[in-house]
Amino acid sequence: MSEDPSFGPPVGGAAPMVIVNGEAGGTLPTSDRGLYYGDGLFETVAVHNGRPEFWDRHMARLREGCTRLGLPCVDVDALARETEVLCKRAGVRKGVARVRKGVARGVLKIIISRGSGGRGYRTPETVHPTRMVSLHPWPEIPEGNLAGGVRVRLCDLRLGHQPALAGIKHLNRLESVLARREWDDPDIAEGLLCDGDGLVVAGTMSNLFLVKGGRLRTPDLSRCGVAGIIRAVVWEIAETRGIPFEVADIPVAEARESQELFLTNSVIGIWPVREFDGKAYAVGPVTRELMEDLERRRALETA
Repeated sequence: MSEDPSFGPPVGGAAPMVIVNGEAGGTLPTSDRGLYYGDGLFETVAVHNGRPEFWDRHMARLREGCTRLGLPCVDVDALARETEVLCKRAGVRKGVARVRKGVARGVLKIIISRGSGGRGYRTPETVHPTRMVSLHPWPEIPEGNLAGGVRVRLCDLRLGHQPALAGIKHLNRLESVLARREWDDPDIAEGLLCDGDGLVVAGTMSNLFLVKGGRLRTPDLSRCGVAGIIRAVVWEIAETRGIPFEVADIPVAEARESQELFLTNSVIGIWPVREFDGKAYAVGPVTRELMEDLERRRALETA
């Protein structure tokens, strides 16, 4: 869903490989509106077997974001070529991709900004977007996060409603940054965020699902939050499996009272929640079923 998880330094301390506007090792101009105003979008894509997962879905969301922000249509073909260049190098350049059980993995980040356009909020008449693609090492994710679940807390920060930006991955993630500063306990993997009405929206870097009475529910993101790629895949799996599913307004009390909780994003896949603000949860049958199906789909994406 959101920005790359903060799991510690890159493997081997390696710097990411970057292509800016087609130039390998290129740099971002200091006048770029993405830097000045957060005027742009990004995607975080898991790479497995040297291939990006759910590429078409990421590109569809990126195109939607461009339309919503009034940016020129993203050059998907150029992004695909640059991604291929980086992914081909991932398995051979030491430290760039982590090799686990013989399989090269990495995390691809794509940034599209409105480019340079002078000072002031008014957008330039002629837009020359900045396109940046970078490949990062696969993060060190504790094995127990999948097997036994993670601890989660409730953040004090409240998300503001802005339907014009809801759902897309725009570059201004200050709400998530401030929320993530609220704790430094390494045993707490994620913080959940509410809006001003006290409804649970998402994690700082993830989407939330809950299970109660065999029914799967996830927060409505029409007012704020990011519509994650894995969130949509889980929704489809639930439909295929015949698991009752709904998008709804979810008060904190309902989340606490649920029988199962889990988190999703493109890097972590599904993380079961084992504890939320002191209450313990089992990794239940619905969560396990969805985890197994998701892993099969991810494997097919990069086979």
